[in-house]
Amino acid sequence: MECGARHLAELSHYAPTSHTEMLCEEAGLVEKSSGAKPQVIAALLSLNFFMADMQAGIGPFLGIFLLAHGWESGLIGTVMTVGGIAGMIMTTPAGAMIDATTNKRTFVIIPGIFTVIASAVILVSQSFWVVAASQVATAIAGAAIVPAVTGITLGIVHQAGFNRQNGRNQAFNHAGNMVGAALSGLLAWRFGFGAVFILAAVFGALSIISVLIIPKKAIDDHVARGSSDNSSREPASAWRVLLECKPLLVLAAALALFHLGNAAMLPLYGLAVVSGQEGNGAGFVAMTIVVAQGVMIVASIVAMRMAENEGYWLVLLISFIALPVRGLIAASVIKYWGVFPVQALDGIGAGLQSVAVPGLVARILNGTGRVNVGQGAVMTVQGVGAALSPGIGGWLAQELGYPAAFTILGCFAIGSIVIWLSFASVLKPACAEKRTGDSAAVPVPVS
Repeated sequence: MECGARHLAELSHYAPTSHTEMLCEEAGLVEKSSGAKPQVIAALLSLNFFMADMQAGIGPFLGIFLLAHGWESGLIGTVMTVGGIAGMIMTTPAGAMIDATTNKRTFVIIPGIFTVIASAVILVSQSFWVVAASQVATAIAGAAIVPAVTGITLGIVHQAGFNRQNGRNQAFNHAGNMVGAALSGLLAWRFGFGAVFILAAVFGALSIISVLIIPKKAIDDHVARGSSDNSSREPASAWRVLLECKPLLVLAAALALFHLGNAAMLPLYGLAVVSGQEGNGAGFVAMTIVVAQGVMIVASIVAMRMAENEGYWLVLLISFIALPVRGLIAASVIKYWGVFPVQALDGIGAGLQSVAVPGLVARILNGTGRVNVGQGAVMTVQGVGAALSPGIGGWLAQELGYPAAFTILGCFAIGSIVIWLSFASVLKPACAEKRTGDSAAVPVPVS
């Protein structure tokens, strides 16, 4: 099996991009993304903006909604974990299907419809099994949307333009999250939680319109899966892609520990502040999202620039460091105003990763034809941490109190930092390698 040309012969035999190559890229002689029509790029950015609220649905507001209906933090965390496990299980198969399909837009349209429907049933009943089923359906649908948009982007702009376009995509996605959260908080305050679902449905419809504006022929399915040749090869097992590619495996392990601590932090902080009567429900949750997503817009642009100049290694290291600091601040400041430092740090960590992770996976697996399978495998492993986080955080808060829960959750990322530093010699070449075309990686067998 290949790991991007045995990770491009361990990524040590390639010379840095020359000044001439850079000039050729700027002139459009190398970067194939120069052929993408402006209206296609505009539709892609519109999709990333509107899919944010559609994808999340009631998501961040769920804890407050259930708390108002008599649920306790432990049970709230458990039902979120059930959904997270379902999403984790489906992410890898979704990546494989997206690699294989020639109609990637379908993986945005159908999941979008089901996400809105699944979220809306919570308004009808708040029984454990109804809420659990809703979270499972939402997570399964959401598992396909992110790799689908990644594949669509790669198919439109090609490898040479992916880092920059992915940075722009993430900036628009975070902006959509910010606007959606602000509107959700306002509408929930004025009209009740039902308005949140109506907004999600509107954003879902606009997402579907946006993806339909992108012509099917504008997406090169061959390039979208990272193929380096025109042959039709048997899809690789996602676990072979992951386990036989050391940089990818290290990345997945570090992300799993990070998300084990990070995923529960936002809903748990919202519960802590509201339980202490320092904030009021939906409005406070909306504020936490707005602050984080506003910072993520800036962080995604910074990550894009850093990746071009320094590579992805330092970008991801900074993202891991942000979580322990965030945990300590959250434990010390359970106040309404604490949302600003706590969620700003979330914005730094998640914003940097939103650009660096898909960009690095696409770079490592460029030329293998398995980019989306690899994306799915990494997301599955990090999803283990994200799925367990709400359950662990909820019960820690219930048994030990919120300050202890935030401290423990923040400490999980120390493991990410240790892994990232320990394998720096393997990771730095992978993170720093620059590509100038879709066929830069020519796969060779790994012994």
